[in-house]
Amino acid sequence: MNLSDELPVDHRLAVVYRWGSAVCGVILLLFAGLGFADALTPFSTSGDRIAGMTSNTSLSVISLVVGLALIAGAFIGGNAASTLNMTVGTLFLLSGFAHIFVLDRPANFLDFGMTNVIFSFIMGLVILTFGMYGRVSSRLSHDNPYWQRRHPRQAATESIRRRRVSRAAPPHKPLSPQSSQKNGPVAPIE
Repeated sequence: MNLSDELPVDHRLAVVYRWGSAVCGVILLLFAGLGFADALTPFSTSGDRIAGMTSNTSLSVISLVVGLALIAGAFIGGNAASTLNMTVGTLFLLSGFAHIFVLDRPANFLDFGMTNVIFSFIMGLVILTFGMYGRVSSRLSHDNPYWQRRHPRQAATESIRRRRVSRAAPPHKPLSPQSSQKNGPVAPIE
């Protein structure tokens, strides 16, 4: 059994995954574009600032690649976008933790500053949240496709119960204009 067998194919949450992936991808592309426009050197650690964060060409290239991957995930959509968001979000968080330990050291070849670390944490949490939205929780609603996939027997039982209730309920007939004229106009309550 593959993990992909457990994931619902088409569901309304895919819109959240797509938008989250697209928005975060565009933000990273803007950061990369600003870095390229400033003509930074590849492994400079001199502290050139782009949008309040330090950057160099290597960090701009990484931002460009990850931004394009997120936008591609937005075009693909569905579970692929969700899984990509969770993966990229986790990598951003790990990058933030790793770069805390190399601040002001020669190993800091991406020229991370504290603002970059904070941005990495925030962006990682945002992307991760978009990827996990409606997919990971202790209390998913019973109409959630992920809950239904994880609890097939209970979902089938509830579906049968809903069908029986809908068949047993008398059909609702809207009032026709003629029936409202027979009863006369309704006086307002004061």
